[in-house]
Amino acid sequence: MNLKQLQYFITVAQERQITSAAKRLYIAQPPLSYQLKQLEKELNTKLFNRTAYGIELTPQGEIFKKYAEKMVNLSKNMQDDLEDNQSDKSGNIRLGLISSACDLIPNEAFEKLTQFYPNVKFEIFEDNTLNTIDKLNNDLIDIAIVRTPFNKQGLDYKQLLAEKMVAVFDNENYPLNRKKLNLIDLADQPLILYRRFEAIFNDSFAHQGITPFYSVKCDDARTAVLWADRKMGIALVPQSIAQAYSKKQIVEIDHSSWNSQIELVWKKDIKIKPVVKRLIESIN
Repeated sequence: MNLKQLQYFITVAQERQITSAAKRLYIAQPPLSYQLKQLEKELNTKLFNRTAYGIELTPQGEIFKKYAEKMVNLSKNMQDDLEDNQSDKSGNIRLGLISSACDLIPNEAFEKLTQFYPNVKFEIFEDNTLNTIDKLNNDLIDIAIVRTPFNKQGLDYKQLLAEKMVAVFDNENYPLNRKKLNLIDLADQPLILYRRFEAIFNDSFAHQGITPFYSVKCDDARTAVLWADRKMGIALVPQSIAQAYSKKQIVEIDHSSWNSQIELVWKKDIKIKPVVKRLIESIN
């Protein structure tokens, strides 16, 4: 097994057709098919199913795809790091970024970094917090900007922003206090839940003897805001996301444990590239 075979496999898995994959790879179909058969032979497992609609990954193929992508990415990262080490004025920073941090980055620290490292290159990997932390722990990125809560074991971090949770709602449908809300105000209301905060919310409600009614549950705060704007309930989301995406009423929730931080994180106890270290030190 070699990197070329892994790249061939990933491309075919993405294209789901030998013909389009061969065109993308600038090779003929027969040698591509041969390499895939050799890969299956070496692994002693079937990676693809041929169907009338193209090619589908088998369950084993799905598992292998995750490892193949990691191996190819790690190889590329190694080459980038070796190149970085040959120059004092260049560098490659692989940055994991959540969508709600886009207004914070890039900032003045990034601008100053480009003055000291004029040939610095940034590779941005946008995803949710949990997937971004997974990329960091697997050495696919150098640093990440993510939102709490998350498992901080083995990580160092800097806080970039602390903010309150807010309620987003249509004030004609839900005539609530427009200055501040407490948990009692939310009892019996149709709440739109961003799942990442479910455990925190449920614990707080339970302490006050409230059984919340979640009319909608979703995995993206922007989706929660959209549904609230369309009068489907009251979204509970971080303030910056509400301000960026909502056109409706936004009211702060007065509860001390309901807050969220956006943080810069990196792995502990590893040697950090000079260009990454300088960026970390310059961010306040």
